[in-house]
Amino acid sequence: MNLNAEMRRLRELDWRELDIKEAGVWPWSLQLLLCLLMLGVTLFAMHWYLAAPAKERLEQLKAEEPQLIRAYRNKAALASRLDPLREQVEALEARMEALREMLPSGAEIPALLDNITETALDNQLAIDYIRLRGTAAREHYVEQPFDIQVRGDYHRIAAFLAGVAGLPRIVTLHDMTLAPEEGDGQNLRLTLVARTYSYRQDVESGS
Repeated sequence: MNLNAEMRRLRELDWRELDIKEAGVWPWSLQLLLCLLMLGVTLFAMHWYLAAPAKERLEQLKAEEPQLIRAYRNKAALASRLDPLREQVEALEARMEALREMLPSGAEIPALLDNITETALDNQLAIDYIRLRGTAAREHYVEQPFDIQVRGDYHRIAAFLAGVAGLPRIVTLHDMTLAPEEGDGQNLRLTLVARTYSYRQDVESGS
């Protein structure tokens, strides 16, 4: 009975005369319909302003997920190799320090020349000269060349070269010329350029 009466009120309702200020006396079915409409509009607005951006952000994150996973795996692989890499760096630093100790400082150059002179005399060679040239600065070290000329037989010269190469300081031999000595068929004259190297302290200090 109430439902039939409510339906009759709706059919007899003049929609043009409805006033929102009198909504309290409208038929309850119309009030219910209006509430449902307001609820639907509210839910749509919430979805539009809140859920839709969140959904869009979610889709964006899903699209980025494979790339993030690859980046994570790459970083995890690097992290797993970190300890071996540290050990390699430490070994290289120790090796570098050992090599630096083999490089004479500027103050040790005269002592190195004395060692070369002693090596020549120990092998009974005649020394024409052992003289320094000017230094040449390189990126990480200073190069100190010097000219050497000695005379003697083949075996003593070979022993001299082996002795110089075996010195505790690094010495490299270049531009070697071996020629018979004039007027003596047994002796030879050896002329060469030897180079030793000093580590640049300004490179280490960053200056």
